[in-house]
Amino acid sequence: MRRRPWTLTLAAAAVTAALAAPPASAASPATPSPPPPPSAAVAERSAGFDPLLPSSRPVELREAHRPLSVTYTYEGRTHTLDDYLLRTGTQGFVVLDGHDIVFERYVAAGRDSLFQSWSMAKSFTSAAVGIALGEGFIDSIDDPVTKYIPELKGSGYDGVSLRDLLRMSSGIAWEETVDVPPVHVAASLGYPLTEMARQRKRGWEPGTRFEYTSMNTFVLGWVVARTTGVPYHAYVQRKIWEPAGMASKALLGNDSNGNSMAYCCYYATDRDFARFGLLYLNGGRANGRQVVPASWVTESTRPSAPFNQGYGFQWWLGADGAFSANGLGGQHIWVSPRHGVVIVKSTLATVAGGNETDAAFEAVAAEVARTRAARLTSAN
Repeated sequence: MRRRPWTLTLAAAAVTAALAAPPASAASPATPSPPPPPSAAVAERSAGFDPLLPSSRPVELREAHRPLSVTYTYEGRTHTLDDYLLRTGTQGFVVLDGHDIVFERYVAAGRDSLFQSWSMAKSFTSAAVGIALGEGFIDSIDDPVTKYIPELKGSGYDGVSLRDLLRMSSGIAWEETVDVPPVHVAASLGYPLTEMARQRKRGWEPGTRFEYTSMNTFVLGWVVARTTGVPYHAYVQRKIWEPAGMASKALLGNDSNGNSMAYCCYYATDRDFARFGLLYLNGGRANGRQVVPASWVTESTRPSAPFNQGYGFQWWLGADGAFSANGLGGQHIWVSPRHGVVIVKSTLATVAGGNETDAAFEAVAAEVARTRAARLTSAN
């Protein structure tokens, strides 16, 4: 999988960004303290989180654990899966072989723990955009964002296409490690993200380079809400969480002004994160229906621009067709169509692993495929 340049650099912002602590998460003595409560006026509007309710038809994940002998070589040294999970502070780890859970492990957590997605949320927002496009609420991703959000006229987003938001090429002046922590903390304390989006300035020509920018994803979530006529979280509930068969209640962060963050802050179980990966592994289908348009699944998980072959529409791209949703501190939903495998990894925060994660996950997927084939052979 290609290098994710923001993953390690964002670690420097983790302490500041972690002020927005989850209301429920993996139990750990290292969990950071929540921020001070917002003002009474803000608290009356919202508690800062919106619920996503379990689906009426949860997608079944069968427990079918089997031994996986995983070793891999990274930078000239041989490692094991156990070694990798320990060194990266992994609290939740789920491996799917199709609908079968073949490996699952938790440390200071459990299968009902709600883990913070961080930027894995961006891939959920991409799915919501694709669904809204398929339903005709959005005419074209080549439309300027101001067609749908006229409040952004005169800002750095004026005239920027939805395509350039999706592929992180908006042209606004932004440095993720510097700009996202104060924006995130301000939103967590009740300052409107819409106002912060309107304050952004143009820094370079849109569509000419890649610049990872969380504010782009918030604006995409704003477009989803505006075009569909329902709040972002409500659209996700109706069009993703329910039909994709998520089995547990989750929480989605907002700015206490009616705006879902969209760029982060899904608090969900690892099994439900795995169900989202399975949805994409299956071409956008779940429970016998098309949830995300198949064409969108294909388009969003292939290179989105000549200047970045490692990024689609809010998905990171890897070797052999693999793609992943990635979050600050080591959160991953990793999908391998080649091997038919989904891997979810959650942790409070770690800077360990880095590009080693690619080697570890590819080795896990290959071992799952090998053991699958061996079982089929022995059954025959």
